[in-house]
Amino acid sequence: MSHNVAILLCTYQGGPYLAEQLESFGAQTHTAWTVWASDDGSRDTTHDVLKSYQQTWGPDRLLVRAGPRKGFAANFMSLVCREEIVADYYAMSDQDDLWHADKLERAVQWLNTVPSDVPALYCTRTELVDEGGGKLGYSPLFTRPPSFRNALVQNVAGGNTMVFNHAARELLKAAGPDVKIAAHDWWVYIVVSGCGGKVFYDPTPSLLYRQHAENLIGANTGVRARIERIGKLFRGHLKTWTDQHVVALEPIIASLSRDNLSTFERFTSARKRSLIPRVFGIWRSGIYRQTPLGNLGLLIAAILNRI
Repeated sequence: MSHNVAILLCTYQGGPYLAEQLESFGAQTHTAWTVWASDDGSRDTTHDVLKSYQQTWGPDRLLVRAGPRKGFAANFMSLVCREEIVADYYAMSDQDDLWHADKLERAVQWLNTVPSDVPALYCTRTELVDEGGGKLGYSPLFTRPPSFRNALVQNVAGGNTMVFNHAARELLKAAGPDVKIAAHDWWVYIVVSGCGGKVFYDPTPSLLYRQHAENLIGANTGVRARIERIGKLFRGHLKTWTDQHVVALEPIIASLSRDNLSTFERFTSARKRSLIPRVFGIWRSGIYRQTPLGNLGLLIAAILNRI
C-alpha cells in the first residue's frame, strides 16, 4: 500500500520560483501525492504557474484554494484545517524551495514505523542556497533530542521540511485554524511533542532552502544569526510568543501527556513569580534550548523576566 501525502503549499507572489518547486514535487520518488495550494492574494504570475501545472498534472492532482490573507502562519493553518483535505500524511511546503527527490520517501519510511494513532512529526535539516541556487551552507545541526521541554522555548526545524501523520493533523484541527501563534512550524512542534507524539529530527537535509530578500524568515545559521536570536529573548520576543502559545494550547490542554502537562504547569506558573522563585521554577520545569549559548540566553531571559 502506498501512503498518500497531501502537500500543503502556501503561495503569495511566488511567480519567479514556483515552477522549480513544483518540478521538484514531480521528481519525487514517492509518487502518491496531491498538492493543495492556498494562495494569499498573489498579483504576479503565481496563478498562471499553478494553472499550467494543473493542466499538466490534472485538476485532481493540484487543487487551488483562496487563502485567508492574514499572513503566512494563518495561511498554513487554514490548509491544515480544511475538512476536504484527507490523506495519510501531510507535508508543508514553501513556494520557493527545491525538494530533494527522496524527501517524501524518507519521511514516509519513518512515519510508517509509528502506529497510526500516535501523533508523529518528521522534520530535517536544510541545505541553504542563494537566489540562483548557489550553495551557502546548512541550517544548524541540532543534537539534543526534540521534546516538549525544548518546543516550549525553541523550534528545531523549518515547516518546509515537516511531514506529519493524520493523528497529528487531528490535534492541529482541534486547536483550530485561527490560533494566534508565532509561526506555524513551531506550533506543529509544540502540539505533536506535547500530546504524547513522536518527533524525529533527521540531520540529513531534505531540500534546498532558498535565501533571498523576500524570505519572511531567514535561516538561523551562523554566529551572528544565533546572537540575533538570543537578543530577541532579551527584548521580550520569547515572552510574547510564549503568551500566545499558552492561550493557543487551551483547546487541547486535555490532550497533553501527564508529564508534559506537569512541565507546562510548572513553566507557566514560574513565569508569573518574582525573581528567585521564577528562575528556580523555570529551571525545575526542565525546559531547554539546543545549544549552550541558547541556554545561557534562556537563563538571562528568566532573570530579566523576558520568558
